[in-house]
Amino acid sequence: MKKGIQILLSAILIMCIFSCRNLNSNEKKLEDIAVATNKKPNIIYILADDLGYGDLSCYGQENFSTPNIDKLASQGMLFTQHYSGSTVCAPSRSALLTGMHTGHTAIRGNREVRPEGQFPIPDDTYTLAEALKKGGYVTGAFGKWGLGYPGSEGDPVKQGFDVFYGFNCQRMGHHYYPYHLWSNQDSIVLAGNAGHKKEVYAPQLVHEKSIEFLEKNKDTTFFMYVPTIIPHAELIAPEAVMAKYRNKYLPEKKYEGTDGGFNYRQGNYESQEQPRAAFAAMIEVMDTQVGDIMAKLKELGIEDNTIIVFTSDNGPHTEGGADPEYFNSNGPLKGFKRDLYEGGIRVPMIVKWPGKVKPGSKTDLVSAFWDVFPTFSEIAGEPIPEKLDGISFLPTLLNNSEQQKQHEYLYWEFHEKGGRQAVRKGNWKAVKYNVLKSPNAPIELYNLSNDIGEENNVAKQHPDILKEMEQILKEARTPSKIFKFK
Repeated sequence: MKKGIQILLSAILIMCIFSCRNLNSNEKKLEDIAVATNKKPNIIYILADDLGYGDLSCYGQENFSTPNIDKLASQGMLFTQHYSGSTVCAPSRSALLTGMHTGHTAIRGNREVRPEGQFPIPDDTYTLAEALKKGGYVTGAFGKWGLGYPGSEGDPVKQGFDVFYGFNCQRMGHHYYPYHLWSNQDSIVLAGNAGHKKEVYAPQLVHEKSIEFLEKNKDTTFFMYVPTIIPHAELIAPEAVMAKYRNKYLPEKKYEGTDGGFNYRQGNYESQEQPRAAFAAMIEVMDTQVGDIMAKLKELGIEDNTIIVFTSDNGPHTEGGADPEYFNSNGPLKGFKRDLYEGGIRVPMIVKWPGKVKPGSKTDLVSAFWDVFPTFSEIAGEPIPEKLDGISFLPTLLNNSEQQKQHEYLYWEFHEKGGRQAVRKGNWKAVKYNVLKSPNAPIELYNLSNDIGEENNVAKQHPDILKEMEQILKEARTPSKIFKFK
């Protein structure tokens, strides 16, 4: 009997030991899960080129559909009052990567450098890529750069990106079958596009490199910047996609472009028999690539710890045969690319962040490209640099709108078309054109709360508001030796 009790007690002791070991093991698993959960999120920022506010079906497009981007919106947050950095490429990207609007950022306009590239962003510029790299992120850019010719101080690999693949020059980025692309600082000749051949559709090749980046860095923390050239002119898509839309948008108006000679594939667009069909086909290519990225994240098991942002660099273009009026590409907005009316600068933005951003949510927060730098810095746990124009919209993403700071105003300036300025404060929007030709040109004033199409100039009815906006237009900018208004 006594021996039986001893055996029973020994059994209980062994069970306790194993239970403790299992408990410790479970605690370790919980600790591991906590560490994984607290890992900094990966960030993917997809930037379309000249995609209008109304060019996505989730923003009202009815002539074609964007199912993958719509799915992204259903899984995340849709912004209704987000603004690009500028109304053209280079300054918009500069505002994004520096966190400063075009009255302060280094690159305030498109300025070409021959034979290839644009005026470089200065070496002492502290970019978003550099900030995230400092925070432990592996950084990669795939698409169109436009902020410094190859080898210059503005080269992407000198501005915080570990990897770059695509078009260094936005002028060369007009072409979908280019003679070469750039891999970091190496020119990659595309023999399949020699002469008039069209064997390598550049957006697809660049996309494949971005997928390789995801696969290579699935076990790291990464920032992937994807400034695609779609849907900027020229208008062309692979025949397999083009065939779906050919003869769908008749009557088409053929675009007569440059199909040979010295300037062929040097910036001028090629001819296109059916530009409307080509535009819709290009949107499908872009939408498919967004879907590929989403699927790859799920396949790699990193979907739940990756933020995806989708937006556009400015409003819809009218080049290369594009017909934004037919497609209602600017939605209810007035103006196109190169305008500072809403149609030139208000853009779609969607943010998906599993477990953080409420699926299917929508916000009317007034935000802009220069807000991305402080937002990503806060997400990455990095200090937000001083003197940025941006405000973090992280509280909005986390559904803490009561903690969301608001802009006093948003400001833009544009150095083409005679010089243009605009400011938004609250629901008031002031627009001034012909700044270079006529510094005292009249200022237009619109109330966006009841006039989103900017049809009724109410400057005469609100002299006090007009005076306030005029003062902002004078004080919002600092002088630039390169981009001048005087």
